[in-house]
Amino acid sequence: MSEQEKPERKPDRRQMKSAARLYAVQALFQMEQSDQTLDQVRVQFENHRFGARLEDGSEMAEGDVDLFRAILEEAVGQQARIDQMTDRALVEKWPISRIDPTLRALFRAAGAELLLGQTPPRVVISEYVDVAKAFFPEGREAKFVNAVLDHMAREARPEAF
Repeated sequence: MSEQEKPERKPDRRQMKSAARLYAVQALFQMEQSDQTLDQVRVQFENHRFGARLEDGSEMAEGDVDLFRAILEEAVGQQARIDQMTDRALVEKWPISRIDPTLRALFRAAGAELLLGQTPPRVVISEYVDVAKAFFPEGREAKFVNAVLDHMAREARPEAF
């Protein structure tokens, strides 16, 4: 079957949510590094990343726009609260300001999703550990992310444990 004859596969809901989480981490990172506003970054991601076809012919994943927007808005609106939760989960000598900016964006996105309360905390942890593995394939950071998010989840959603 040629490339043109292959039926177009629509991503399933879970894949779209996973992509939205990855994009949210990237967007939060970009906002911090470039001083762009939430609206500027959101529009850029929605118009140029979600399902975009790249020059090499590959396609970027389609993302769940509603989840992406909700995570970004909650992360920006509750950033101080999320950063405090993250600080409490980190070792005393390592405040959030001292950690890798990618991890900082990941903790903010995951913290936002925990505060939104729509996804079970264990699913949130698992999904963001997978995001960490995408950025840090060596694996050390994924274990660190798992431990920090477990602590954050127990604080944000104690009734789930």
